[in-house]
Amino acid sequence: MNPLPVDPADWHAYLAEGNAKQARKRVAADVLIRDSNDSFLLVNPTYKPDWDLPGGMAEANEPPDVAASRELSEELGLTIKLGGLLVVDWVEPHGPWDDQLAFIFDGGVIDTDRATSLYPHDSELSEVAFTSYEESRTRLRPRLTHRFEAAVRALSDGKLRYLHNGISVW
Repeated sequence: MNPLPVDPADWHAYLAEGNAKQARKRVAADVLIRDSNDSFLLVNPTYKPDWDLPGGMAEANEPPDVAASRELSEELGLTIKLGGLLVVDWVEPHGPWDDQLAFIFDGGVIDTDRATSLYPHDSELSEVAFTSYEESRTRLRPRLTHRFEAAVRALSDGKLRYLHNGISVW
């Protein structure tokens, strides 16, 4: 028998049990940042082979935009106001990983002085670089390349992209 909401303690316990049985999603939150030359900021993580967009994984119960801002601050010492959401990508389970939701936010354009002064602020990154669209596509792993391309299209037409494994759904 399910408790009714008239008994707050039983109702809370019932909801907590349901919550414990529901799936948890990993959340990645990246940021698309450009410089005044229309180049894109990429970071080179020390813990995986390919370059990446700046950002990272959300902590438990952390909103994706807050995670993206926190990661920019921790890894690059960069504080910016995020623009709109460009991409949401559902990534199926792969290897040892469960599925995840990957977000890309618009980080806007930063001026040349700020761009040239960026450097890794922790051991998770070995280097940063502003690269052309074409070079960015060659440095990113395939799934992220598709996500990156969708984010650039979203910037140009103002339409949020929703993907499954890097492939546009709408």
